Amino acid sequence: MLDANKARDKLEGILNKKEYQVYNNHSKGFLEILWEKAKAWLTEQLEKLIPSIDSASQLSGPILVAIIVVVIICLSFVAFILIRNSKRNRMLRDQKPLKSMQEMNWSFQNHLQEGIRQEELENYTSATRHLFLALLLYFHDKRWLEARMWKTNWDYYEELLKVNKQNADRFYKLASFFDEVTYGEQIVQKDAFLSFKSNVMSWFNEDEQPGERSLKTL
Repeated sequence: MLDANKARDKLEGILNKKEYQVYNNHSKGFLEILWEKAKAWLTEQLEKLIPSIDSASQLSGPILVAIIVVVIICLSFVAFILIRNSKRNRMLRDQKPLKSMQEMNWSFQNHLQEGIRQEELENYTSATRHLFLALLLYFHDKRWLEARMWKTNWDYYEELLKVNKQNADRFYKLASFFDEVTYGEQIVQKDAFLSFKSNVMSWFNEDEQPGERSLKTL
């Protein structure tokens, strides 16, 4: 029995030596070392927050697992949202508002009148499209931009930036709404459409001359 105790003490002494501990640490994987450090840190934090807990080291394992699971779920959700929005924004930026020569050849007044007609029919998606095209061709007439079938709203935004940044920012908000309605399959509610219409009409009526008929009455 004495020899057995001596052998055990000798083995413990060897295991506690610095050389063995260094070898043991090297033999551990990176994730295992990281896990142990995380557990030690969490244990220390728990002991600071709740000094009365005697078994903080025992609790840190399950709590750490729960925290990691929650973090992974949150990060996965955030990554999903970011990837989806990135793809969606890329898709929206590639869309071209003018789809046919007929739309291109109509005057902005024609599109404006058609937009009002579609509004009266409560077809707010179509009304949104015609009002936006009316605005786009209005800008073309004012030579703020050059309307072309191959251009996207991002192209028009960059052209407007060269003329007036404030106007470009106003246009960008309207273009974003138009893209969501036209390509993002967003269902247009009446209140949202009326807000969009009000912003579009403000462009036309800002440049009216005294004595001209208000475009609001079209």
